[in-house]
Amino acid sequence: MGNDHEATSADAREHPIEGVSCPVSIPTNTTILMGHGGGGRLTHQLIEQLFLPVFSTPQLNARHDGALLSLPPARVAFTTDSYVVRPIFFPGGDIGKLAVCGTVNDLAMCGARPLYLSAGFILEEGLSMDTLARVVASMQNAARECQVSIVTGDTKVVDRGRGDGVYVNTAGVGVVEHDLTIAPASIRPGDAILVSGDIGRHGIAVMAHREGLEFETAIESDCAPIAAPVLDLLREGIPVHCLRDLTRGGLAGALIEIAEAAGYTLVVDEGAIPVSEEVAGACEILGFDPLYVANEGRFLCILPQQDADAALSILRKHAVTAHAVCVGHVSDAREGVVILRTSIGASRVLDLFSGEQLPRIC
Repeated sequence: MGNDHEATSADAREHPIEGVSCPVSIPTNTTILMGHGGGGRLTHQLIEQLFLPVFSTPQLNARHDGALLSLPPARVAFTTDSYVVRPIFFPGGDIGKLAVCGTVNDLAMCGARPLYLSAGFILEEGLSMDTLARVVASMQNAARECQVSIVTGDTKVVDRGRGDGVYVNTAGVGVVEHDLTIAPASIRPGDAILVSGDIGRHGIAVMAHREGLEFETAIESDCAPIAAPVLDLLREGIPVHCLRDLTRGGLAGALIEIAEAAGYTLVVDEGAIPVSEEVAGACEILGFDPLYVANEGRFLCILPQQDADAALSILRKHAVTAHAVCVGHVSDAREGVVILRTSIGASRVLDLFSGEQLPRIC
């Protein structure tokens, strides 16, 4: 958002943003201009009349170059990510919701309770101010749902034709309130592999909307925060060994990364992996493998087999993880690969794609 400003301007119009309780004044200009990234009056207008009323927090309202934060005396998790999805709005979400949920979910995969986010905007000259207002409101709604605060940020503007409307970078800080080491190095032979729900919806939803494809049943992205069920697992004393969200590369990519890092072989049952009929049908028509299609509200949880039933019971109390299932186990073989047991009784080793199956989906 930028925190160095020049004089203010009173030129503004009242513009109600969905999800915000009071009208928010946005600048008279109906589109983003290069001057909005110049650090002067237009930048100040954008911050004071759009960003601050929506993201209002004590840290942000201080209008400092950074945020002074109070963190509990515990381990801290920190992450950052950038979002360039096209189109910016898609069934089940948008780039704003995606940016908040994606960063919150990364913190959750570290076993952390998310607390604070930063928000950096790369805006293309000519972007509709109404479009930006929708994205900002969506980010704040998602932040409220995730119980995090957006406490600092930055704004830059690029020439018309040099961007794709809006890109968003978010960084997040969370606190780790347990003594577990949640990482691939912690998994052990015999561990159960849980998947939090059906896979492939985000990638198919974005691609179908972008290409104007229509299926018999509309497919919506699974974009959602997953911190609450993870924190419940930890509060209940479930000894989680490893967590991984299933974003780019999908379920297969996450499994392969964990297997390679841990040095153990992971065995998964294809028939146990939840894929909705709509996503399976779309993948069959388009020639995609749902195991590799991106998700934005799904994760893997690897933990001792004896704790799997208790973990599933906890996860199924949350809407976002209501259909969590066990899909496999960690073998004692030290090959560092993923073996898929197919529905016809055969086995094959999963491998990473050399390119992108679906580009620009996050």
